[in-house]
Amino acid sequence: MIKDFFAKKKKYATVPSERLKQEVPEGIMKKCPQCKHIIYSKELKKTWNVCQSCGYHMPLTAYERIESLLDDDSFIEYDVNMISENPLHFPNYIERLEKDREVSELNEAVVTGEGLIDSNPTVLAVMDARFRMGSMGSVVGEKITRAIEQADKKNIPFIIFTASGGARMQEGVLSLMQMAKTSVALKRFSDNGGLFISVMTHPTTGGVSASFASVGDFNFAEPGALIGFAGRRIIEQTIREKLPNDFQTAEFLMKHGQLDRVIPRGEMKETLAKILDMHRPGGENRA
Repeated sequence: MIKDFFAKKKKYATVPSERLKQEVPEGIMKKCPQCKHIIYSKELKKTWNVCQSCGYHMPLTAYERIESLLDDDSFIEYDVNMISENPLHFPNYIERLEKDREVSELNEAVVTGEGLIDSNPTVLAVMDARFRMGSMGSVVGEKITRAIEQADKKNIPFIIFTASGGARMQEGVLSLMQMAKTSVALKRFSDNGGLFISVMTHPTTGGVSASFASVGDFNFAEPGALIGFAGRRIIEQTIREKLPNDFQTAEFLMKHGQLDRVIPRGEMKETLAKILDMHRPGGENRA
């Protein structure tokens, strides 16, 4: 009798859980990686993937980022069909690239183009960490360089949103060369009076942080972004010291004078629009 009672209770208790799994469609809710708060996906989309409970900034895809910044239907994409090859014949490199294209629906780790931010024209480059962890190979460097040259030619500002693990190892020195190529293009752009705004998102590391990401006229970052060259463990082993807990975060860099401002995602478009308007020829706020 007692066995039957507990068997029935156990069977009854498992039914709601099973029904719940069947009734809740996959992807309808997400869990914040930081505070573990459960959020409806529709509500998260309204805040551009920022947790309203703790303020944690979850990743955005390149096209989501562009949608959050540019005026409706103003984006014109550059170099859509440019793809990487395998110049060093690195094993399985092409297969990995194809897999990343399938997963991310991107041809490369950066999307470039031009558009309007509150009617202010700008050239924009947005890196996407879903493609080879946003690593910088020949095509990434070439697309960014071409975007800078377009901004120079059109005499309009250039903005980049970085998200990268660094140089792409499968392309060896050809990847490292992109650091110099993009930096030279930016120097030429600057000499011609061009405005360059760099916004570092999570993560911005390696060769990207050591080249174009850090040389903006304005250097911004999103809250909590990891920004640095070498990893924490390597640095600690090299200097034989324990680093602060917030080392290599956007807030740490801001505290030590390496950033101009840490900007929450909800304030990004308004902030960029004010800067662009200030620097627009004939703009009413221009000094």
